[in-house]
Amino acid sequence: MPSIVLLDASLSMARPLPATEGSEEYQRRHLAQHGITTLLDYMAANSRLEFTALAAFSSLWELVVPFTRDYNQLKSSLLKLEVYDKTMMETALAGVSTIILDEWGSATPCQLILVTDGRVGIGAGSLKHMLDHYKPAKEQSLPIPFPFPCKIQVMLICSQAEALQSGTLNLFQKLIDINNGGGNVHFPEGGLSLKSVQQMFLKFAESAYAPFYGTLRCGHLKSDIQLAPAPERYYKKHDFKVVDKVMSPDLEICSFLDIGDVSSPPAISRHLVLPTSTKDSSSKDGEEEDTTEDGKIPSFCVLLHGSLKVENMVAIVQLGFLKMMYRFISDYEVHPYGEDDSKTPFPVRPLEKRSYAQNTVVWIKPSGLQADIQKVLRQARKLPDKQQAFYKELNRLRKAALSIGFLELLEGVASMLERECTLLPGTAHPDAALQLTHAAKLLRLSAERDILQNITPLQTNFTEND
Repeated sequence: MPSIVLLDASLSMARPLPATEGSEEYQRRHLAQHGITTLLDYMAANSRLEFTALAAFSSLWELVVPFTRDYNQLKSSLLKLEVYDKTMMETALAGVSTIILDEWGSATPCQLILVTDGRVGIGAGSLKHMLDHYKPAKEQSLPIPFPFPCKIQVMLICSQAEALQSGTLNLFQKLIDINNGGGNVHFPEGGLSLKSVQQMFLKFAESAYAPFYGTLRCGHLKSDIQLAPAPERYYKKHDFKVVDKVMSPDLEICSFLDIGDVSSPPAISRHLVLPTSTKDSSSKDGEEEDTTEDGKIPSFCVLLHGSLKVENMVAIVQLGFLKMMYRFISDYEVHPYGEDDSKTPFPVRPLEKRSYAQNTVVWIKPSGLQADIQKVLRQARKLPDKQQAFYKELNRLRKAALSIGFLELLEGVASMLERECTLLPGTAHPDAALQLTHAAKLLRLSAERDILQNITPLQTNFTEND
């Protein structure tokens, strides 16, 4: 899960702490830097594959370090940050939304770690002003709720009594509730000091970024593995039951399937399956073992990965599919094939020959549909260089919409393409406007056309010259 650390760089973060005899004088920003460094050190040791970004805000926001796995760069940039002017929380949250949408789109779950001293600002742009103007189920220009799944973790560099007295604790909790993505408000236990802030960040890191170690078994073969990122608890309320699932550390492979049978599974999350050494799996007990020979020891996990890739198959465990580790909850029962078990009825293939890359489109969440539309728009902005990719994604979206009778989607995408045409800069290639207008026109005529026919590029003089 990508994480973005949003640090308050307003003047209030420069407030000094009450100095005790024989101790140095610290400002609140020094405590924040120390706590974030503790978090980054933990992630570097236990979640090396996580992408993390660093942003700062006061009246404006700034992306200090884009998403990276270089934790040394994050820590060095953190120490160079200075304080600026007043706090404007609405501007900061709008900046976070822009950063994540540009980098990950609307389908990737993210985590926002907001580090602040509890001062929410005053007047327009403050957190209280933003929450007072929030109206559920109505179109508004506010950045919340985020258009992507996001947990908001508020790390307060102030005592609980100070947060309760100022009333900011309720404001931050209301922000988390409105976003509907989960999260919590954290504050140091005891007095405000370097040690208490470090313990607050370390406690959060152990709950949010603890590595998941397990054992992958298939018959008599087994391998110690790590899932990255660590799978979260699945909890969902249905009409007549509550589904509460936790990933077991003991993963037993039940069977294998051709990859064509599960070309587009409705996945809840996706994880990398990595082989681990004995040292990695036992490091939590403080044991140190020599792993210099690990590269020469046969690994079942490596054998399984190579075999699945060559045979074009996937392995099935109790909670999901294993290749890049798909995990999903299924409410369907498994029925026998019939008398002849050697013949599988799956997949039910169409009569026309399809490209291996054209998987079935599955929209189980609004974010999936938004991601497919954004993919078309991204290719549209790169015309005419990405002409082939643009028409490929456009036809994929068109066929899916026609197959379920979603004609309003075609009209909406056509309007978006026309808008992109009007927003083209003066230096854009002339063929870009022609292709966008052509695609929008044919999308509106798609309801009267055969679903098997594709929208083809417009042949222009520019195309012929190229």
